[in-house]
Amino acid sequence: MMEISALNSGPVESDLPQKTGPPQNGTTQRGRDTPVPATNLWTTKRFEPVKLRMGTGRGYDTQPPMTVPSAFERTVQKMPNQPALGVKRGGQWKKWTYQQYYSDVQRAAKSFIKLGLQPFHGVGILGFNAPEWHISYMGSIYAGGLGTGIYTTNTAEACQYVLEDSQSNIAVVENNAQLQKIVAVWDNLPHLKAIIQYTGEVAVRRPNIYTWDEFMNLSRGESDSVVIERVRNLAPNYCCTLVYTSGTTGNPKGVMQSHDSLTFLCGSGMSVYNLRVGEEVVVSYLPLSHSAGMILDIHMPYYTGTTVYFAQPDALKGTLKNTLVECRPTIFLGVPRVWEKFAEKMQEAARSVSGIKKTIGVKAKKLGLKGVYASMRHQHKPRGWSVAQTLLFKKVKKSLGLDRCQLYITGAAPITKETIEYFYCFNINILSVYGMSESTGPHTSEMPENFRIGSVGRDIPGVTTKLMEAETPEKDGSGEVCMWGRNVFMGYLNNEEKTKEAIDDDGWLHSGDIGKHDDNGFLYITGRIKELLITAGGENIAPIPIEDNVKEELHAVSNCMLIGDKMKFLSMLITLKVEIDIDTGEPTDQLTAEVQDWCKSLGCNYTTMSQVLEQKNPNLFKAIQTGIDKANERAISRASKVQKWSLLPRDFSIPGGELGPTLKLRRPIVVKMYDKTIKALYADT
Repeated sequence: MMEISALNSGPVESDLPQKTGPPQNGTTQRGRDTPVPATNLWTTKRFEPVKLRMGTGRGYDTQPPMTVPSAFERTVQKMPNQPALGVKRGGQWKKWTYQQYYSDVQRAAKSFIKLGLQPFHGVGILGFNAPEWHISYMGSIYAGGLGTGIYTTNTAEACQYVLEDSQSNIAVVENNAQLQKIVAVWDNLPHLKAIIQYTGEVAVRRPNIYTWDEFMNLSRGESDSVVIERVRNLAPNYCCTLVYTSGTTGNPKGVMQSHDSLTFLCGSGMSVYNLRVGEEVVVSYLPLSHSAGMILDIHMPYYTGTTVYFAQPDALKGTLKNTLVECRPTIFLGVPRVWEKFAEKMQEAARSVSGIKKTIGVKAKKLGLKGVYASMRHQHKPRGWSVAQTLLFKKVKKSLGLDRCQLYITGAAPITKETIEYFYCFNINILSVYGMSESTGPHTSEMPENFRIGSVGRDIPGVTTKLMEAETPEKDGSGEVCMWGRNVFMGYLNNEEKTKEAIDDDGWLHSGDIGKHDDNGFLYITGRIKELLITAGGENIAPIPIEDNVKEELHAVSNCMLIGDKMKFLSMLITLKVEIDIDTGEPTDQLTAEVQDWCKSLGCNYTTMSQVLEQKNPNLFKAIQTGIDKANERAISRASKVQKWSLLPRDFSIPGGELGPTLKLRRPIVVKMYDKTIKALYADT
């Protein structure tokens, strides 16, 4: 077993072994945490370094650069016996300490090299979150390759594109279903040399397909020196990871993230959230192929000595709560739809409570809402707070598995005020973060002691945000959100045109989002430039605020999407909340209990969406119109009002294609899918 002492660690250059740089840099001696000389802030080539956006003052952006292996090994040295990874299989927990995690990473790296992984070539990883995902990812970095996550929902053709673009030498897959995708396109992938399957029996037996154990055993007899040499040739300003965008409007783009952008962001995040070294616990369930999951579940843990427990593959189909209750994380990141699902289940349970318990619960929730708003204003908690904490807040948090949680976070898509305030009622203060794959993750964030409802917080330490002029619906200082910092990505792999669109001549990253600042520096995202609807009258309309207003007025609505680009008026596609099939993740025809109760209050005993559309009860459709009318009262102009709407037969979902892997609305795809419905709305214009 290779001990940590075999590779030096820590960010101090004098403590690091001296070594030769990569071939393109001759024989210059340097420490692996010393940046390679570079003149450009961006590149599209996998092997080219970039100039780091180092600060010149005393801010966090002046911290010494560090490679991922240096940060990882520092933690292994400090706490080798600290629990690192845990997964439940066959009813039993299997766990890794940080020393065991490190040792398996070394074995994986040696096996990758033996299988032919070349420096700066990808290792494509396709599967649900698991210790093997982490080990493969970190092993690819130690072997000099590029860890490359692939969304589990990708088709075989989409997988082929990522593997081809990243020139992946190795593919690591979860199970037979994912294996079949890669085998189907293998003949079109000249760089692909081997496939490793990390769970289940391998159904396809042919050369260069390995089980996990077979793969790990390839390292036996291999010298540690092969890995040491690969690590010696790393640098903070070299590419470390490829994160592919979801490809909503075209082929996915390979976002190149450097070692420095990853470790810098971890240090900044540790500072902003006051994370406790060796004490934090997270539950991993969000896609690791997305920056949010990758930063929170892989990079932040090795940087801080956090313990990562893995949810079951059917987490988003209902079992996530079970893992949370068992593991009791101290940090929990939920995309808006996850928080909404929690709220729906809690509201369903609350409807069965009556009498004195209901009275106490209602009063306690009012205190909860007042208390969080008091915290926002740095005021004292209302009278009765401690009683409400005992009678309601603690019990609710325990039932969710969040009784130890210190950080409740949301990101990846907009969340409604209604959802945020619902959790305020239980003293669950959900903090919003804002960023993108191109900023390696968070760029702004609310903080436990500094937050504003509706905002996405303020700049994290060491980064800068500015708003550049853009065509926006409001004339209130709004502009395109542009970013500067060491978290900014290196460029899009093999795509100079898109890189130049994203990074301007001065090095600022253009997000494409429209935002505004308040007097205290809090950022509010009000729309997206590409999502702006420009009506036939020439007025720019941001859809998200209008959609949020409709959801706040109509609690039965699950998803809604504004339509009206180049049209004379605005219309809207609407779906109601339905139950989700546990096995497939697809929406069923069955209305949720909340929607059924709403229907009963309108005089119609509907239990399915089919009944709603077939019987067309006038009271129900009038109630929807009333909600639309109330939302329209908040419109900023006559052109911003919704004139027509259509109720769709099924809810949006990932399997259906309307939502992306992080449950973000894929607007261009929805427009194509419901072309006939949209044309019908404008048939008489």
